[in-house]
Amino acid sequence: MAKQEPIQVKEGDSAYHKKAFITILQLAYSGERAAARAYAGHWRSLPPGIERETIARIEKEEVEHRQTVGKMLQELNAKPALWREILMNCIGNCAYIGCFFTGWFLPMYFAGKLENDNVKEYDVAAAHAHALGLDHLLPALHEMSKTESEHELFFSRCVQKHWLLKPVRAIVGWDPQIVLAKYADEP
Repeated sequence: MAKQEPIQVKEGDSAYHKKAFITILQLAYSGERAAARAYAGHWRSLPPGIERETIARIEKEEVEHRQTVGKMLQELNAKPALWREILMNCIGNCAYIGCFFTGWFLPMYFAGKLENDNVKEYDVAAAHAHALGLDHLLPALHEMSKTESEHELFFSRCVQKHWLLKPVRAIVGWDPQIVLAKYADEP
């Protein structure tokens, strides 16, 4: 994976960083729930093969991330946001069902976009954790960011030559070609 540049966060007191860190963790915790549910439907909608196996593995990794983020919230004496849990559960369940009706491309494309957002989310969380002196959390945050980056690369490879990529990219904005170019020089 390409080396990530450190994320810069606004200077401020620890209350700012703690609030921002907890908010990101709450978003991530609920987001991982939605992602895991979506991937559960996604891999089940595919025929047997490497894509199905890889997405089933990704589902498990999202569940592991949720558990890790949950422990971080507990350490900060914070709880998940109930309204976000309900919302993301609904979104995940809708995506689960939608994978059986939308065809192959859309679940692959939006999974890649989601993973792109997750990489950024964990990198910003790491910057806030560092600002708070919670450096013992950095290895887990960096590992989750790395894993999400691997997921993004997988989905980028899947959709890179699909005929719908150009129009959907024009509407949504996420470009898997940029992701692939970023990692092209790596072994």
